[in-house]
Amino acid sequence: MSAKNPEYDFKWCPGCGDFGVRRAIDAALQQRHVETELPIANNVVVAGIGCSGNMVHLLEGEQPFGFHGIHGRALPIAFGVRMANPDLNVMVVAGDGDFLSIGMEHIAPQAARNLNITAVVMDNGVYGLTKGQSSPTSHLGAITSSTPFGKVEDEAHPLELYLSFGVSYIHSQMSSKVKDLSAAIVDAMNHPGFAIVHVQSPCTTYNDTYELLKGSVKKGIEPQAWEIPADHDVSDREAARALVRKGGVPLGLLYKNTSRPSFDQRVKEMNKKVKVNSVEQLIDALAI
Repeated sequence: MSAKNPEYDFKWCPGCGDFGVRRAIDAALQQRHVETELPIANNVVVAGIGCSGNMVHLLEGEQPFGFHGIHGRALPIAFGVRMANPDLNVMVVAGDGDFLSIGMEHIAPQAARNLNITAVVMDNGVYGLTKGQSSPTSHLGAITSSTPFGKVEDEAHPLELYLSFGVSYIHSQMSSKVKDLSAAIVDAMNHPGFAIVHVQSPCTTYNDTYELLKGSVKKGIEPQAWEIPADHDVSDREAARALVRKGGVPLGLLYKNTSRPSFDQRVKEMNKKVKVNSVEQLIDALAI
């Protein structure tokens, strides 16, 4: 990758789940390019700060536009991009520390607007870039560099939060299931509204959860990750809540609401009611 992007000569840790997410995003953007016949430059990838933020520099081949913003502010930046040019496909890439801490305050407003963007959230339960401090999704009692005697706050439950906020598309996946993750991202990009793909993306240096997620027969570890039943009604938010409350990590499409208009559609409807003044009328209105 550094040969393709020599100005960004850095590496993620070996085995980092974000490599799988990168492959999935690459494949999803290529599939969208083929299906829509729109150039890759029609896509904008907006990132905050963290290991996930490097995603805007690591995509291969023809590049989408990349905007590396500030910590926790990827959603308002994406809002601005989308409103400036509604023809662009806007994707946010974020980590749990970026998206669910300082960035938490921006999720509910975009859910209320049903802003037509896709957010891919990489959750490793730790602040990996800054050497392993506890994050919102770190478990109660977790021993980290910032909580040497154990984390004292309860962990956040992102899928429950998204459902409570009214996010209209929620998909849960693992970074190691690249094909499933890529298909989820394509489906999310095609959804007319605010879509979140929440990805378990283990940090092999500070919080390696691969074995816990996948399980180990040899060690007697039951897998935390489990597939959402095929007969789950994705349009039923209460059924989605019931699945989340079963515990562990459900994998698959949790919730999808296509009946709500997107923010773009609402703005278009509002514009039909607006009387547009001519230049002369605007100038006359300023005359004393």
